[in-house]
Amino acid sequence: MMDREHPRAEAHVRAEGRTRMDSTPSPRGVPTRTIRKVLGSHLADLQGAPISRALPSGDVNQVSPFLLLDHIGPVTQVPGRPFTVEEHPHRGFEPVTFLFEGRIEHRDSSGGRGLLEGGDVQWMTAGSGVIHREGVPDDYATAGGRLHAVQLWVNLPGVAKMSPPRYQDIKAAHIPVIEGADFRLRLIAGRLADLSGPAETHTPMLIVHGAVRGGGYLTIPVPDRYNAVLYVTAGSVRTSGQEISVRWLAWFHNNGPAIHVYAPGDSEFLVLAGEPIDEPLAASGPFVMNTPDELARAAADYESGRMGRL
Repeated sequence: MMDREHPRAEAHVRAEGRTRMDSTPSPRGVPTRTIRKVLGSHLADLQGAPISRALPSGDVNQVSPFLLLDHIGPVTQVPGRPFTVEEHPHRGFEPVTFLFEGRIEHRDSSGGRGLLEGGDVQWMTAGSGVIHREGVPDDYATAGGRLHAVQLWVNLPGVAKMSPPRYQDIKAAHIPVIEGADFRLRLIAGRLADLSGPAETHTPMLIVHGAVRGGGYLTIPVPDRYNAVLYVTAGSVRTSGQEISVRWLAWFHNNGPAIHVYAPGDSEFLVLAGEPIDEPLAASGPFVMNTPDELARAAADYESGRMGRL
């Protein structure tokens, strides 16, 4: 289901199918959230490809409902050495891919196929289980080119963990844009400035990809009950009095209705906010369930072929 309970922006006007927000400082008397913790990415391995992992990090296993955040690139693909993640299973959560540059194709055990290009988003509900493979297409592997992406794992509530697998391949042209004099926001999920993001979510959340020119600032409203993080994908931003550099993540206290962002130079970031899932968590590799028994069942189902075959 798609949640519709999301805040409106502080100031906006309609123009040619897009929304323009005033890039003004936080209104007097409206507090912005303060930072609980700043997390740096660490080097990780994705089937032989080096990536930066911001979640989990150190003693922070998750910021519910967000379980994992991997940053891939930006890197120039060398012809003949393609980025490929060979077939692997998932159950009990939603892997989400934000593709900023490049091309990625996927196929799965249900026969589904898709192709993402720069600016597209893939929201995959693994649900009861799926086996899939993803990587750059053959022509891109041969010619080479830039690749830049973030993959986010979003937890599912227990009632949805065994739901049917589903893909939402969201094209860049279908993502609403919110613009100001010095920033551009793409609304992927949730509601902001009277617009709704195209991603359908199982729990309430707000997902925004932002780009701010140097010297620009803005305030993004976030419901008090939502956990919220900001991850910098390019440049650096200042928020709550701290500078957050590329590949670093700011985790906020739930103590205000908005996040304030200032960019000293041209920068890009993701704001990920969502209502926490207050349930037990049992996770192992590609399976995220509520109990150890459910994890054991997931592993057995995969080994026996009940999740299908590629």
